[in-house]
Amino acid sequence: MLVVACIKQVPDTTQVQIDPVTNTLIRDGIPFIINPYDSHALEESLRLKDSHGFTAVALSMGPPNAEATLRKALALGVDRSILLSDRVFGGADTLSTSNVLAAAIQKLGEQEQVGIVFCGKQTIDGDTAQVGPGIAVRLGFSQLTLVDRIEKIDIAQKTIIVRRKLEGRYEIVEARLPAMITVVRELNRPRYPTVPMRLSSAKAQVECWSNEHLQLDVNSIGLKGSPTWVSRIFSPERKEGEIIGDGITDPLGAARQLLDRLIDGDMLAV
Repeated sequence: MLVVACIKQVPDTTQVQIDPVTNTLIRDGIPFIINPYDSHALEESLRLKDSHGFTAVALSMGPPNAEATLRKALALGVDRSILLSDRVFGGADTLSTSNVLAAAIQKLGEQEQVGIVFCGKQTIDGDTAQVGPGIAVRLGFSQLTLVDRIEKIDIAQKTIIVRRKLEGRYEIVEARLPAMITVVRELNRPRYPTVPMRLSSAKAQVECWSNEHLQLDVNSIGLKGSPTWVSRIFSPERKEGEIIGDGITDPLGAARQLLDRLIDGDMLAV
């Protein structure tokens, strides 16, 4: 059974430049990383490989240089890395991206049953949190979002129990497999690749699938298949800083207020 982690290459900097004509990212000279939430999705797929014998697949859609991201996934231990790259995929919004990723997962399912698809809850560049649910809808998979713990997987009964992290509470949900799961960072701590795995991944193959592999209608993918587009990108004005509490006469109280703000803003694990 396959476990698929959808990962995206994102800029490792806030100092990005935008093409003023196309409103797309100028990628030359920009360092890239795996989207942080996707790193947790990738880690959980590897844990299921270790604990339940799943075959782990890393899947990404992007330009040819996104191969480096998938090679990192190989270094961490996935069995296959697949890059979906074709000029007709370019300019995709979340709807179009979901179409391509879902088609690729469906194609993988023709070779071996797909049990679970992991995605990060959102990307740090788009922040829409729409692609994972879009994949689930297109594939007819159970949809489990904001998961911070896998409670139990029963392969024989094809069921999974997870804990969802909601605002101020948790929710335990049981669902049927196959399932699409979006994860939050509290789910796990991503591993680091060993030196031998890094060396091995340099020689490993990253498969590249174009639209010839998927045979999708070009009107449903890329810019043509995107009902939304970016009209303008700009940096919002930063609000003036705020003094929290009295750090001189009541430093403990100020620290508590700061901690509460960080927890309320979902910037700390609790």
